[in-house]
Amino acid sequence: MAPSATQQVLLSPAELSYLHTSLSLTPAIRPDGRTPSQFRPLIAETDILPGTNGSARICFADGTEAIVGIKAEVEKSRPSYQDQNIGGDDDDEEDEDTRRSEKEAEQKKGLNEWVEMSVEIPGFRDDDPMPVFLAAMISEALLADGEFTRRLWINRRFHWKLYLDILLLSQPLSYPLPLLSLTSHLALLSTRLPKLKSEQDEDPLFDDDWEASLFLYPRTTGTTSARPPVTLLVMAVKDNIIFDPCKEELAVAEVVLAVSIGERSQGVGGAGMDIDAGKSRDLRLLAVRTIDPPSRLTPPGVPNASNTATGGTAATTEQTSTQRETLDEEGVWQPPRGGAKRKLIAAMIKKVLEQGGVAEDVLEGLEAVELG
Repeated sequence: MAPSATQQVLLSPAELSYLHTSLSLTPAIRPDGRTPSQFRPLIAETDILPGTNGSARICFADGTEAIVGIKAEVEKSRPSYQDQNIGGDDDDEEDEDTRRSEKEAEQKKGLNEWVEMSVEIPGFRDDDPMPVFLAAMISEALLADGEFTRRLWINRRFHWKLYLDILLLSQPLSYPLPLLSLTSHLALLSTRLPKLKSEQDEDPLFDDDWEASLFLYPRTTGTTSARPPVTLLVMAVKDNIIFDPCKEELAVAEVVLAVSIGERSQGVGGAGMDIDAGKSRDLRLLAVRTIDPPSRLTPPGVPNASNTATGGTAATTEQTSTQRETLDEEGVWQPPRGGAKRKLIAAMIKKVLEQGGVAEDVLEGLEAVELG
């Protein structure tokens, strides 16, 4: 389970109970008036950092802001000694070409070490659990299917190595994973690599004209092109599923999931869960992580029967421990205990991936951002 990223919300048990009750209604009433599937307004722009191959900036309406810069450099690949002497002198040229093409296709898969990612958050050290987990979650989704490292392959001797520097400029007012993921998505879409002029296994020679450079994720008109993955934050209060929760909503969340989804071009193979493959968008489930909600650390409420200020009788220590396990009085806040039901987790994932759902809305919104 991933650690909680938000600072402890200083709300009283009465306020927590009111907020939990509001989010349990049908439809849920959110503190900022959004619908359960509505995201916070944001400002996005790309190509903001000079000297980088790609960069992006996103600022949410609550003031949280992130910048991602991507640098690429040519690196020599480690030699592979497998299958170097297979075939002998008796093989004909056609079989040798076939084996060569198969071996080349295998090598084009690339290695995860070709991507290096770092996350910086104000007030956190680089080796703190939060930056480490956020970098692992974003890289896990990016490298899940092996298709991304194929784009970094130059030839059998050289490859591109990408450095992704993710910086959260503001304090983590809410869980920053969706913000960092969306910003990385835009930065990767805007990343351009110099056009290769050399052929086969020669030392790489590139075109000096930056206008001739190629996008890492080229956009082809008339078809659905593969795009980088995004990670969305989903929480549940009873049976209500809520997207993009704020810090106050996370304070009463019963289940919190980080769901990573990807989109690929039609006709491209790969691993993952296919949802409505015949539709315009081919979405896949790449990763799911549970987030430890801060609601587990909130103080429980005291019922009137045990509150001396309202004429009740104060409970002993043993009675207090028993009440925390058995108390289910309406209007009295009790932190969530135990795990999540599989049926609820399945419903949350289905809500993300459904046709015309939240994931498609997010991807369509990001697609509208102009690339430099």
